[in-house]
Amino acid sequence: MSSVCAIIGAGEGLGSALARKFSSEGMDIALVSRSESGSADAVAAALEGRPTAKVQYYSADATNPVSIEQALAQVAEDFGDIDVLIYNVRDAFTVIDPLDMTYDALEDAFRLEVVGAFAAAKAVLPPMRKRNQGSIFFSSSTAAFRGSGKLPIYAIGKFGLRALTQGLTRAYSKDGVHIVHVRLDCDLDVPVMHERYGDNYDPEKLAQPSDVAQSYWHTHLQPRSAWSNEIELRPYSETWTF
Repeated sequence: MSSVCAIIGAGEGLGSALARKFSSEGMDIALVSRSESGSADAVAAALEGRPTAKVQYYSADATNPVSIEQALAQVAEDFGDIDVLIYNVRDAFTVIDPLDMTYDALEDAFRLEVVGAFAAAKAVLPPMRKRNQGSIFFSSSTAAFRGSGKLPIYAIGKFGLRALTQGLTRAYSKDGVHIVHVRLDCDLDVPVMHERYGDNYDPEKLAQPSDVAQSYWHTHLQPRSAWSNEIELRPYSETWTF
């Protein structure tokens, strides 16, 4: 039976690259997102990585923790135990003055970045601990390390995600579960960034999703006597924003 990788937040950018990479390494892929159309690119990428892979889409909303638990329970029923979980979800880059943040916006960010991540981890940790193996990745950013006067909601959400990751790591690494906070100190070379940069678009200044996915895979393979629980990724041309 093949190993199983579940990716929550499998869109056209990093999610698709992760699906392709982990599939190409022999894993079956379960893709979880709000809409099937949103995961279409990731499904195609996983099959491109390995045409014989078992690839399936599951519907869930990261702001609804019960839906995340239910989706991952169904994955385990259909595929077997999940070996790798990747929580690849992020809030919008909403530029706003801190005093203009609404309570609802803060609560929504917390549910997406922290509660959804916790629901995902809670669904897979018990069987991983029982088997004394498994990897859990939380895709994050430099915002988890510093507050922001322009993107305060995003930073608050990522701060919470990092705190959750550290708590889970300290509690369950001893049980053989490799839990990793991945800080992306960069922009990814994806269509939305092409639009954002316009005439200033330069692929040398952006991280390639396929290369980022390669780093996730390498981290998954680390021997347990030398685990990275916090990794940072950036292109060689990055100006080191933190």
